[in-house]
Amino acid sequence: MPDQSPSPPPEPPTAGETTSSPKATAEATAATQAPIPFNIGEEFGTAKRNLPPAKIVAIAGAGLLVVLLIFAFLQKAKPQGGGSLENITAVEIPDQNAMLVAINVNLRNAGEKPLWIHTIKSTLKTDRGEFSDEAGAGADFDRYFQAFPPLKEHALPALMPETKIAPGDEAHGTVVVSFPVTRDAFDKRKSLSVVIQPYDQPVPVIITQ
Repeated sequence: MPDQSPSPPPEPPTAGETTSSPKATAEATAATQAPIPFNIGEEFGTAKRNLPPAKIVAIAGAGLLVVLLIFAFLQKAKPQGGGSLENITAVEIPDQNAMLVAINVNLRNAGEKPLWIHTIKSTLKTDRGEFSDEAGAGADFDRYFQAFPPLKEHALPALMPETKIAPGDEAHGTVVVSFPVTRDAFDKRKSLSVVIQPYDQPVPVIITQ
């Protein structure tokens, strides 16, 4: 039976030689590679990266504004009614350089829902400027007529706030107002208007003569 000699042990490493494990080799390789740049801001996104250019945003905004303006123009509120001033009687208030004026008003509801009067006033335009006054209360009409009988000649029952006019109907009545002008200035007026503001309406009904 042949002799079986034991295998000689591995020779120890010579000076200058080292053994390395796979882990050590991987760590050495990683150490020699350049680090990969990492920006947390870019990772999660920024306005510069995610939004369109400012010029495009501005053009789109301008286009949207034009569309909105056109829509607002087309949908612009219009007065719910119209009418006419049938008769105007004016008397001078002694020693006050003022006029007391009775105006007969015909008010027509041209809308599709009831017109409910909220306020009534009158505006006088002259060469000296523009003057406005709230309509006098109907309870004061008798006092006006007693002091100035000419006002009663063509007067109708007072046209009052809270008057309700159905769609397609009309209301007739008198309003009494005063203006701080002389008879000459009133007679030479540029215009006289009655301004009626309905409830729940953005635009008043203006009747001018």
